[in-house]
Amino acid sequence: MTTIDPHAPVAPPALDIPAILADLTLKEKAALLDGSDFWHTEPIERLGVPAIMVTDGPHGVRKQPEHGDHLGLGDSVPATCFPPAAGLASSWDVDLLHRVGEALGDECRAQQVAVLLGPGVNMKRSPLCGRNFEYFSEDPFLAGRLAASVVRGVQSRGVGTSLKHFAANNQETDRMTVSAEVDERTLREIYLPAFEHVVATAQPWTVMCSYNKINGVYASEDHWLLTEVLRDEWGYDGLVVSDWGAVNERDLAVAAGLDLEMPSSSGAGARTIVAAVANGTLDEADVDRAAGRVLGLVNRSLPALVPAPDFDVDAHHALAGEAAAASAVLLKNDGGVLPLDAGRGGRIAVIGELARTPRYQGAGSSQVCPMRLDDALSALTRAVAGARPVSFAAGYVVESDAADPALVAEAVEATRDADVVLLFLGLPASYESEGYDRDHMDLPDPQVALLEAVAAVNSNVVVVLSNGSAVAMPWEHHARAVLEGWLLGQAGGSAVADLLLGTVNPSGKLAETLPLRQVDNPTVGAFPGEHEQVRYGEGLLIGYRWYDSRGMAVAYPFGHGLSYTTFTYSDVEVEVLDDVDTTVAVSVTVTNAGDRAGQETVQVYVADPDSEVFRPEQELKGFAKVSLEPGASTRVTIELDARAFSWWHTSLHRWVVESGTFEIRVGSSSRDIRSTVTIELPGDDLTPALAPDSTASAWLDHPTAGPRLLAQLQAASGGVADMLFDPQNGAMIRAIPLVRLSRFPGFPVREEDIADLAAEANAHR
Repeated sequence: MTTIDPHAPVAPPALDIPAILADLTLKEKAALLDGSDFWHTEPIERLGVPAIMVTDGPHGVRKQPEHGDHLGLGDSVPATCFPPAAGLASSWDVDLLHRVGEALGDECRAQQVAVLLGPGVNMKRSPLCGRNFEYFSEDPFLAGRLAASVVRGVQSRGVGTSLKHFAANNQETDRMTVSAEVDERTLREIYLPAFEHVVATAQPWTVMCSYNKINGVYASEDHWLLTEVLRDEWGYDGLVVSDWGAVNERDLAVAAGLDLEMPSSSGAGARTIVAAVANGTLDEADVDRAAGRVLGLVNRSLPALVPAPDFDVDAHHALAGEAAAASAVLLKNDGGVLPLDAGRGGRIAVIGELARTPRYQGAGSSQVCPMRLDDALSALTRAVAGARPVSFAAGYVVESDAADPALVAEAVEATRDADVVLLFLGLPASYESEGYDRDHMDLPDPQVALLEAVAAVNSNVVVVLSNGSAVAMPWEHHARAVLEGWLLGQAGGSAVADLLLGTVNPSGKLAETLPLRQVDNPTVGAFPGEHEQVRYGEGLLIGYRWYDSRGMAVAYPFGHGLSYTTFTYSDVEVEVLDDVDTTVAVSVTVTNAGDRAGQETVQVYVADPDSEVFRPEQELKGFAKVSLEPGASTRVTIELDARAFSWWHTSLHRWVVESGTFEIRVGSSSRDIRSTVTIELPGDDLTPALAPDSTASAWLDHPTAGPRLLAQLQAASGGVADMLFDPQNGAMIRAIPLVRLSRFPGFPVREEDIADLAAEANAHR
């Protein structure tokens, strides 16, 4: 029998939103649309509407004191620091991310936080974006699935999330004012789908609009983005909040669909709203709608106003360690130098200040004050205590661009007779942060010089990287193994030790391509733009879509990641379950052919080799992560829906599946395709509507109008009609609009008849 404590705090009663709205004055409604400070909404005490607190995430609860600064410069209460998105994405593990989300939700409840500001699903358009550590991937399919899992996890605890930054926020340079110039198809296929998937499948309580403009319109004032797409098309029913300071003109933002301005505008926004209603430039119904959404968010958040039980600090640290181990990617392991044998007896030389002083998160508004912090040096020393001696040398000063000869000499001496060298390298915090973009992809020169010096006296070098963004690796030939550690959160040090020693088998896969050089990236010349405009000239071809479509060599491809065991794929089958609604099942048997338990991520790519429009070489459309004991097999089935085969038709303004042949490619990375199966799909009827100014070629290709026009042309003799089919000039003539051809002497179709012919043809669509 459960005993209920009568003195336990309870949540306030649910708000009667229609009654409150009816009782609010215009000034009170306008006030509701503004924060009361940096982190709280505005209360209406006379009607029992409390303030709720929102706070930064997304990889930990960053609750600041009442008058915090949002920029990460002030202190925050201790919280579990999980790996940032750049690491978590490499796990490709939706179940793990759901559990991380649950833990984040529990910590929010313990701190009476109503909304955690995250996750971020902006695309990694360029490896130089200073905030890439906070974003999941260069691929919208992967980013959307992972982010949706985090959102569902957090919100399962009665805490809201804020999906950000909506949209096309892919750089930090001029982020408050830059206009992202993006064509419609690229927006729909690359920069919006991750948001769309999270909204459709997880319904985040809030969506955060970005600072930037999109095609000349501030996101905060973009009715097409915030209302027509987000709400009308995607069915979003939550609240849209500004990024902190993203509002340009408050009345225009309300009309566009932005509900809540944060932080407080000190009353300026509310005064603008009231004045706009008074002078008739803003409809009060728009204010009512936004105020209703704010009240809806407050109503959802009432349970979070009640202190919740403290969370299990040890359990959350353990989960952070599990997430860190799953996030690291073993890029290279020549000769099986890893895992290390803890009982072998030879000395391990640990080199690099980052082994002792870890860099575990990015800089800016997402900085978390960790509950505790593991470092790899201590974790390794403990793990091999009594079995293998461990020596350490710092080798470099992290935030220095100049080598320290004494530190280098000490490191070289420490490695000279070591059995193995574990060299910790990475990006200083100053190299990547919210607020500015990187200038290059290189590691600091002193660190590369240290690697070269160490490799000159010891050939058994393992490099462990700490970085939130991709780095160039022209130095990798000096290392037998490379472990990409990203930024691994507060338990990353112990996780790295477990991976190096084989206590945990690495299973991470790259969520972004690692190019050979920064100049190979498709955004060169179009990032970060100039004069507050940035042209997305590469269109659909970001990340692996660019490298794979061009057949370019890369350092490590999208989806790559090694294990201490091997996996084989067999018996790939593809079945079209429904050719009307387009549902396809892809099945493959995966076998662990090695002698260690491990995890493998099966990836499904779709190629459309005969499309009428340009499409990338292949695109990720499904994945599944499986765990297998040595010698074990499992059957993996991944379903693909119509969107897996679709492209955005800019004339029809909708997704379409083109009829014809598709290739289903199953593999372990975008460059490690194990099997390809071809299928035929009936697709949609894409017969274009005809108009008088449609080209003669379009008329001739039309299934009903084409034969009729052809008969008329064949009945005529000589002149322009014959030139339509001339081997040399026909293509030029067929490119002329039919209405113009009709004016040519002797053309058999009269201009006054063409409109009726078009209407007749279109009636059959």
